[in-house]
Amino acid sequence: MSALSDLAFDPWDPAFVADPYPAYAELRARGRVLYYEPSDQWLVPRHADVSALLRDRRLGRTYQHRFTHEEFGRTAPPPEHEPFHVLNDHGMLDLEPPDHTRIRRLVSKAFTPRTVERLKPYVHRLANELVSALVEAGGGDLLTDVAEPLPVAVIAEMLGIPEADRAPLRPWSADICGMYELNPSEEAAEKAVRASVEFSDYLRELIAERRKEPGEDLISGLIAAHDEDDRLTEQEMISTAVLLLNAGHEATVNATVNGWWALFRNPDQLAALRADHSLVPSAIEELMRYDTPLQLFERWVLDEIEIDGTTIPRGAEIAMLFGSANHDPAVFTDPARLDLTRRDNPHISFSAGIHYCIGAPLARIELAASMTALLERAPTLALAAEPRRKPNFVIRGLEGVSVVVR
Repeated sequence: MSALSDLAFDPWDPAFVADPYPAYAELRARGRVLYYEPSDQWLVPRHADVSALLRDRRLGRTYQHRFTHEEFGRTAPPPEHEPFHVLNDHGMLDLEPPDHTRIRRLVSKAFTPRTVERLKPYVHRLANELVSALVEAGGGDLLTDVAEPLPVAVIAEMLGIPEADRAPLRPWSADICGMYELNPSEEAAEKAVRASVEFSDYLRELIAERRKEPGEDLISGLIAAHDEDDRLTEQEMISTAVLLLNAGHEATVNATVNGWWALFRNPDQLAALRADHSLVPSAIEELMRYDTPLQLFERWVLDEIEIDGTTIPRGAEIAMLFGSANHDPAVFTDPARLDLTRRDNPHISFSAGIHYCIGAPLARIELAASMTALLERAPTLALAAEPRRKPNFVIRGLEGVSVVVR
């Protein structure tokens, strides 16, 4: 165990956010677990530990299934933040068994591989339309013209949200996800609360409509899903729909823009990909490893654990550094090098264990569709200006990617 006052790890420093990977190398060299006072967390930077802890049932995404806030040595959130926490705490990502098991089982009944496969033609058609419009315009912003509209439309289509209602989805999601950063400001909390109320109110109305007139969409499927008399409560349905929308596009959007920015910075790899489109599947995995969209994932310590001789007490919070784990030289040969042909690539960008991303197959379909469309329809795609990195650390992305089609 080590203190971090002399290290370059600083999630609020723009220089660190621009390139956290050298600081991660320092963390891995320093030890397997390090206490970081500014966020009151224990940082875990190595791949083997992150992978094991994601599966360790002594840790949890919540503690409220076993302890009150007081018993756990934590302070309850302020009452004015309640709408965000009600929404967040009823989604399966922030629940533990038995509730997590029940909800994931019921969601899986509606979110089947067949459902995802059935979306493939829609995903490819939309990707081609978006890229064709970009080409016709001679360029634009890869973020707003392709990366964002594709997964937002796909998950909205899947949930059954009408096209006319989709404009607020991305802003709502962005405001809610602001609460997942380290030590969010009161302004961020206010935005998240407002978005939680508005998004929940909208979904409550949509669920009422689907109860009267069910369709083929996922919300109708969630209403119908049942197993041995278990059903989703209305709040669980709302929280699940919001989770699927937020998680269903945030990672895909950021993987797309981070990925293309990495390709532009590694022209040899981009040239190899343009010469051989069969590299797309391995390229997607490597780009998600190389510049990880979700850099940190948190767990509460429900029962005391020990890591490398350091005892971490019940009530502590562990921050697993996905970005660092994905650059661990103990697992990845020459991790700082982008290698689209990398075969042995056990990255953890989709997490692991019971909280493994249920939407990973859909994300891979979307990423492949947009990448293939850009390779085929915009073979001369080039960067028009160096993009600016978003100030966020946990959810890693760019403000935009200005491109030209020559």
